[in-house]
Amino acid sequence: MKLELVPVPVSDVDRAKDFYANKLGFNVDLDERFSEKLRVVQLTPPGSACSICIGEGIVQTSPGSVQGLHLVVSDIHAARAELVERGVEIQPVEELTAPGKPSVAYAHFADPDGNTWTLQKLPY
Repeated sequence: MKLELVPVPVSDVDRAKDFYANKLGFNVDLDERFSEKLRVVQLTPPGSACSICIGEGIVQTSPGSVQGLHLVVSDIHAARAELVERGVEIQPVEELTAPGKPSVAYAHFADPDGNTWTLQKLPY
């Protein structure tokens, strides 16, 4: 099994599409209106095999209810700097280290609806 798609509930599809495509640099794979009540926008982070889906008529959950999605990066400081340059409000990098283990680094941010994301740098 492979995780292919994560629905993310948003209140304004065009605003969210702009955020994910232009501020985060996600690729817009699909933007189709299938009916008056169904619009599907699929976006994929660069280098990822898993996409997100925003739109109308996709899920019944409240906008902002998705919390803690992770984007794994090889250089968290460079990735964070790029997002800051694109206008994303993102917290400073936080490094966590367990005794005798290499550190893991995180930087948290949210989309315009409050769905939360984390940049993560793994030690390997």
